[in-house]
Amino acid sequence: MSSEPYRIERDALGEVRVPAWALWGAQTQRAVENFTISGQRFDRRFIAALGRVKSACARANLDLGHLDPRLGAAILQACDEVVTGDLDAHFPLDVFQTGSGTSTNMNANEVIANRAIQLLGGQVGSKSPVHPNDHVNMSQSSNDVIPTVIHVAATLALRDELLPALIDLHKLLLDKAATFDAIVKTGRTHLQDATPIRLGQVFGGYAAQIEQSTLRVQRAMVALRELPLGGTAVGTGINCPTGFAERAIAHLNAALGTDFVEARNHVEANAARDALVEASGALKTIAVSLHKIANDIRWLASGPRNGLGELRLPAVQPGSSIMPGKVNPVIPEAVIMACAQVIGYDTAVTLGGLGSYFELNLMMPLIAHNILSAIVLLTNATQTFADRCIAGLEADAERCRETVERNLALATALAPALGYDKAAEIAKEAQCTGKTVREIALAWGVLPEETLTALLDPYRMTVSGDQ
Repeated sequence: MSSEPYRIERDALGEVRVPAWALWGAQTQRAVENFTISGQRFDRRFIAALGRVKSACARANLDLGHLDPRLGAAILQACDEVVTGDLDAHFPLDVFQTGSGTSTNMNANEVIANRAIQLLGGQVGSKSPVHPNDHVNMSQSSNDVIPTVIHVAATLALRDELLPALIDLHKLLLDKAATFDAIVKTGRTHLQDATPIRLGQVFGGYAAQIEQSTLRVQRAMVALRELPLGGTAVGTGINCPTGFAERAIAHLNAALGTDFVEARNHVEANAARDALVEASGALKTIAVSLHKIANDIRWLASGPRNGLGELRLPAVQPGSSIMPGKVNPVIPEAVIMACAQVIGYDTAVTLGGLGSYFELNLMMPLIAHNILSAIVLLTNATQTFADRCIAGLEADAERCRETVERNLALATALAPALGYDKAAEIAKEAQCTGKTVREIALAWGVLPEETLTALLDPYRMTVSGDQ
């Protein structure tokens, strides 16, 4: 047993030794001892959202006249300290705990109650004059509080962190699309040369992917808009007064500038975590988009002399411990790894969604940890990619011209005039001889030189049809 000073607290199972300095109580202490699994705690975003939800609930109970104003004022001050992070040291629990998150809900109830007791001049651990269950958890259950907190934390992280990062990246990609628009390069399909495309068009495609990503974030926030608060234990609202959820959610919206609404069906809102699975799927899709862009840029910048070499990456650090002067695509590589991790987080969230049994999901802490981790990782990867790669990216226009001229797919432009088979013969001869399509077509005299010049103009090939 530790020699650290302690106090004795009691719960339904008996006496518990709690560190004297701790604001948590018996139930949290049991969880500290039971769940020594990962060493990972809920992040700051989750704890802040937990404080916000507890504050909104206290305000709703005050509005309804169920909470003594003197106690309510102390509870609200304690909630504010949870939100600001002043009490983070008193939230010690492992993410991997009871599947409902009851341990963490009780952690918050005990910390807020004990801090309120301090503010009122009472004795920590006495549960008087503020009780963690009777006062702080009034009108609530872990089963509706924890999923509400996850929705709130994820929504704020999406709105305030990931969405701005994606918007920044989108703007940079649009800028590069405009800068590179006059540069024609070789298109590639199946890793083989294809008809020409403007580098600006390529980056316009990347920008469109990120624009779609911003829309996916917005749709994810819509999916998270309904809050389970008010359902209490199984969605029936037992011990929750009429009007509580509406008032609590109104207080949340006023504090956060959000537009959360009460769940239309509380049984569904308590029992299933489908909205979070949907939001996680959006994050996975964004990761796939970001991976594609980062990987393309990594390949397009390969070389610098014996690769594709159509782009020049900003040199941010030496690339080798043995090869002097080598510079590697470290930022795209980091982004690619981050995207792989986000896809892994989505798998965990999906499995967490499968943890809904009867009237409750039993993997809520797992879902909370993984979806918030995914948002943080995507945010940081996106911002790093924008600032340390895309912003300084340059094109090698001469290299692009060189590869286009040697591109056998230029024969595609001759097919309407000569037919597919004749154009294929020209391409095959060019491949066998090492010459260009233009040189073979001229040597064979298949069309007047001015006609060939017009047909084989690479830029013209990128603006044909409806473009």
